[in-house]
Amino acid sequence: MGYEKVVVVTRKTRLEGLVERFNSRAQARFYLERSGGDYADYEREDSTYRRAVDAVRRSVDVGLKVHVVERSLVPTMMFTGADAIVPVGQDGLVANTAKYVGEQPILAVNPDPGRFDGILLRYSPVQVRGALVALLEGRSRERQVTLAEAAFDDGQLLLAFNDLFIGARSHVSARYRIGFAGRSEPHSSSGVLISTGAGSTGWLSSVFAMAGAVSAFSGGRPGKPLRLDWEDPRLVFVVREPYVSRHSAAGIVAGLIEAGGDLVLESQMPSGGVVFSDGVEADALEFNAGARARIRAAGRKTRLVVT
Repeated sequence: MGYEKVVVVTRKTRLEGLVERFNSRAQARFYLERSGGDYADYEREDSTYRRAVDAVRRSVDVGLKVHVVERSLVPTMMFTGADAIVPVGQDGLVANTAKYVGEQPILAVNPDPGRFDGILLRYSPVQVRGALVALLEGRSRERQVTLAEAAFDDGQLLLAFNDLFIGARSHVSARYRIGFAGRSEPHSSSGVLISTGAGSTGWLSSVFAMAGAVSAFSGGRPGKPLRLDWEDPRLVFVVREPYVSRHSAAGIVAGLIEAGGDLVLESQMPSGGVVFSDGVEADALEFNAGARARIRAAGRKTRLVVT
């Protein structure tokens, strides 16, 4: 495939977010120091990130067009089959980028290894040039990461790299009917979490940690966290805090959505229902009475370059 453009995806640092909120660095510093925060740490993070972005821009200058875009603009971008995508940031930036770029290869860069573990971030700013050249020459190795999708009856579709959440916007019970493996029942819960293999070490792991601790506290035997490979075509779902009453059950609370299978949720909430992915509510879909969502592995995968 012939590539014509490198798209470098950036994010705002914590300091930039504070400056936007308080209008100046001086005001941001006053706020942080007054509340006991370490302003110097915010500055170090910001400076390190800016240097990393500058280094990446120089590294990817291999004769192609280079376009730098901030994360908030990614959902509105028109990506093409001739783009190579280079996110510079935490793992969450990769997840929030992957669902919009189609099947374009992603070379993820860790801008601050001393600060971020970077499970998905395979390259430093100085290493990305070699990885990009290998991609252009057809020598790169990729992992085909499974995505999840929520498909609505009206044609709306939402993809997720790590996980989908279906529930209510506020801290009230979500009401819906759940259907899985030939069974169906009404639910009242804190919502449903559906995780991919890539997301199984994230939010899903915290659910298992909570369940294990509660089980141990009550004298039971804690179970082991369930983790899937990134390429695994299955998804894991967990119902959070299901409530049993005359009008709600808790017989379907967790399971594996096998390849080709799905989980069906039908909203019974007049308003406030929501479906969002990868922790981002800004592009959420409404999930109110009459809406039905089918959750399954997406037809396409994310191409994450690893060598």
